[in-house]
Amino acid sequence: MAGLLSVDFEVFGHVQGVCFRMYTEREGLRLGLVGWVKNTSAGTVVGQVQGPGAMVEEMKVWLSKEGSPSSRITRASFSNQRSIEKLELSGFKTRF
Repeated sequence: MAGLLSVDFEVFGHVQGVCFRMYTEREGLRLGLVGWVKNTSAGTVVGQVQGPGAMVEEMKVWLSKEGSPSSRITRASFSNQRSIEKLELSGFKTRF
């Protein structure tokens, strides 16, 4: 599989207690991505997504602008974006 990307994310704003993780999982699966998502003690949501580059970019837009219906995203930051040979994760999971 060519053109696979991996990227870490952190989403800031009103993103806890609003089903953000569940919607992130659902959107990741809809886009055919693998990854994980979890709440932090700082009130943000962090995670990692992997998959075809175009789908990863679409997920980045979703994490920056859309999120769950009740969320209010102030900003999203992305780090460690890199090309990968093969997927390093399987499924899309909420971590605790």
